[in-house]
Amino acid sequence: MSRSVAPLFRPFTINGLELPNRIVMAPMTRTQSPGGIPGANVAAYYRRRAENETGLIITEGTTINDPVSSLDVGVPNFFGEALEGWKRVVEEVHGVGGKIMPQLWHVGTARNQKGNVWHPELPSAGPSGLAAPTKQVAEPMTRQHIQHVVDAFARAAADAREIGFDGIELHGAHGYLIDQFFWEGLNKRDDEYGGSMLKRERFAIEIIEAVRREVGKDYPLILRFSQWKQQDYTARLASTPELLGEFLKPLSEAGVDVFHCSQRRFWEPEFEGSDLNLAGWTKKLTGKPTITVGSVSLSGEFIAAFGGESSTPTGIDDLLARLERDEFDLVAVGRALLVDPAWGRKIHEERYTALEPFSPAALATLS
Repeated sequence: MSRSVAPLFRPFTINGLELPNRIVMAPMTRTQSPGGIPGANVAAYYRRRAENETGLIITEGTTINDPVSSLDVGVPNFFGEALEGWKRVVEEVHGVGGKIMPQLWHVGTARNQKGNVWHPELPSAGPSGLAAPTKQVAEPMTRQHIQHVVDAFARAAADAREIGFDGIELHGAHGYLIDQFFWEGLNKRDDEYGGSMLKRERFAIEIIEAVRREVGKDYPLILRFSQWKQQDYTARLASTPELLGEFLKPLSEAGVDVFHCSQRRFWEPEFEGSDLNLAGWTKKLTGKPTITVGSVSLSGEFIAAFGGESSTPTGIDDLLARLERDEFDLVAVGRALLVDPAWGRKIHEERYTALEPFSPAALATLS
């Protein structure tokens, strides 16, 4: 390391929410909430990051109140009895001066109906019932079901504000439900929710607008999106900057405060002819703040981790340089923070040799 870490520790404000630095804990599914209810161990897990200079915590994906929203009964819900557990999480994080938002999630047809899921008797839900471009697993969602899910996202956002969360993130990435509507590979509808790019965005726009009606204009709202999908790593919503701009504009106007731009490797240019990554292009095109994410400070990318690959700590000079020139505004750290609660403090104190390597075994525990 040769660059100053100062750019990473500048304060930042999101729609009135003051953050002490640019470090964000990325949402990472843990399946450590039996019965969908986060316990004291989950609260302590997030508190440890907050007290070690993680400026903003975005929780693991939390599922909205729809019978087929979750992919595992150990994933935390964001309704009913689970809200008391989340209230304890908020109190513990706020107790050490931290900031925290839930990521609100519906997995769509990424749910394996035969897995360890709620309501296995019910088929999974997607815009066209496709789990992959050539794999039909259910009938297309009805308009009634679509409206129910929109209302469930809005209710969850209202509950988040009521129990003290500092904002919300909508999970619109990685081939889950909102992203399934975005992506023409899984959205074959010929009604008002499919066809053109704008029609494929209608579902997300209705969710954003419904959330805004519930929480007001002064409550931070982040949207996470990605080009790649778990069903196809090479998929792209937009193949040019012009198309990306067309995609982002209606979402921005609907009420998104910050775009969380998911890449597998944050340093990779998004389009030929420019070094800007996805977060850089998104900020340039919308004027809105952005979060970058993707293998920050680790040698290997996260999909390989699910295949058993470990990663060692790496330098962050490139990240700091991009922050210094304001290519993006915030940096989401995933596996490095999962394995090392003190990642932020160690970086601030420049104790790089003390950073922990990542092993897939870490996914099994709440360290």
